[in-house]
Amino acid sequence: MKVRVLFFGATADAAGKREAQIEIDDGSDTATAADLILENYPSLKHHKLLFAVNEEYADPGHMILDGDELAIFTPVSGG
Repeated sequence: MKVRVLFFGATADAAGKREAQIEIDDGSDTATAADLILENYPSLKHHKLLFAVNEEYADPGHMILDGDELAIFTPVSGG
């Protein structure tokens, strides 16, 4: 199945792009997608990553469906 991947902030710099598309197996979760993304963009391994599926924070076990949008970003702090 196809998943649109969006990179934000430091992850976009590390990946060298803001958007990509990946193919993952049916029944895959966020952790599986993350492994594939880290394999394709190893510079992301140097960052603490957070994930959102369809604009909602997602834990590693969140199931991903065909056509979902997976956003990758780093923790943000402010004050």
